[in-house]
Amino acid sequence: MIVILGSVLVQEGRMEDALKLSLEHVHRSRAEPGCISHAVHVDCENPNRLVFVEEWADEASLQTHFKVPASRQFVAALSQCAAQPPEMALYQAEKVRGLP
Repeated sequence: MIVILGSVLVQEGRMEDALKLSLEHVHRSRAEPGCISHAVHVDCENPNRLVFVEEWADEASLQTHFKVPASRQFVAALSQCAAQPPEMALYQAEKVRGLP
């Protein structure tokens, strides 16, 4: 499984636009093959920062997601709302079984 942690610091006065774009992207992405979960959160310590948490079944699914025109359009549109370039980190992960 691939886990993605991403974040973006949103310009003052642009949070409403950034949230709308982000929620549309999250809801669309959840329907893509290989998407296990996809969410956006507002950082409770910095209300101008959005945090994205995604789980993808495999690298092929993720690469397909990156090639979807709407995904590229989302990144471009969100970047227009950003105070600095968005950050993203990808991790190879596996579920730990047997824990409470």
